Amino acid sequence: MSGFKNVVGHADIIQYIQNAVTEDKVSHAYIMNGERGSGKKMLANLFAQTLQCERGGNEPCYECHSCKQALSGNHPDIITVQHEKPSSISVDEIRVQVNEDIQVKPYSSKYKIYIIPEADLMTQQAQNALLKTIEEPPSYAIIILLTENAHKLLPTICSRCVMLKLRNIKDQLVKKYLMENLQIPDYKADVCTAFAQGNIGRAILLANSEHFNEIKEEAIQLLKNIDTMDLSDMIEAVKRCSQYKMDVDDYLDVLAIWYRDVLIYKATKNIDRVIFAEQLNYIKERARKSSYEGIENILKAIENAKARLRANVNFDLVMELLLLTIKEN
Repeated sequence: MSGFKNVVGHADIIQYIQNAVTEDKVSHAYIMNGERGSGKKMLANLFAQTLQCERGGNEPCYECHSCKQALSGNHPDIITVQHEKPSSISVDEIRVQVNEDIQVKPYSSKYKIYIIPEADLMTQQAQNALLKTIEEPPSYAIIILLTENAHKLLPTICSRCVMLKLRNIKDQLVKKYLMENLQIPDYKADVCTAFAQGNIGRAILLANSEHFNEIKEEAIQLLKNIDTMDLSDMIEAVKRCSQYKMDVDDYLDVLAIWYRDVLIYKATKNIDRVIFAEQLNYIKERARKSSYEGIENILKAIENAKARLRANVNFDLVMELLLLTIKEN
């Protein structure tokens, strides 16, 4: 059981929520906007549990009947909106699960709270239906929209909600969490933290992912051997890359962080700032061989490869061009 005190980061949002609860200034509608894995759902659930807690503090007590119901996922007055299609939330789903249900008073609590994950998937009709409820909600109703893309919501919805933006968490907090709570060793925690870019959910996922380790090792082997590879070797390397098509951003991020290490070492000779510390000898050698301009060319080529793949340019062609750029620089 973890309350707000165990949340990593987001101190400003937690302070806002706790002040709203203790000062009885809770709004009828909120938008929590942040990337996948940033902690939106956890904060929304903690907010709901705190509001429904029978002891009335600024944290869930986890001992009262309401908290126990919430923990088991069976609280009748905390409703998480579900949707059938993975790519959209229909107008009927909003009408049935929110608009019609909201007319029924809370069963046992002061509030009736609706949490809508992936709210940006609502169709235009669904958003318009929800807007009517947000404009004239019952006094006991609170609606919390969770989204990665608040700009996809109608401006009229955004203007009637309190916007809570989840920002990236400091790297030292992410690393500390991985080492203390998941017992991840120092080197691995550094790598996962660098890749997570302030997203604690992504850091945890990477730390527990064998598949990510495979991708990382494959990419590192490529970078260690690329100087001696001929054209046929590079074509074979592209074939191996293709098995990671679904995770190609992770693969390309390994390449980018490797060359970031090379650039930092070349400029500062500071080994403490190198992420791939276990590969230090190879990093030093690459820093000696490559010019600043060459390293910059490679980093730009990696970003260009990402953009081209997002635009559905042929995978093999993009990767072949990238590997040639790396080899030439």
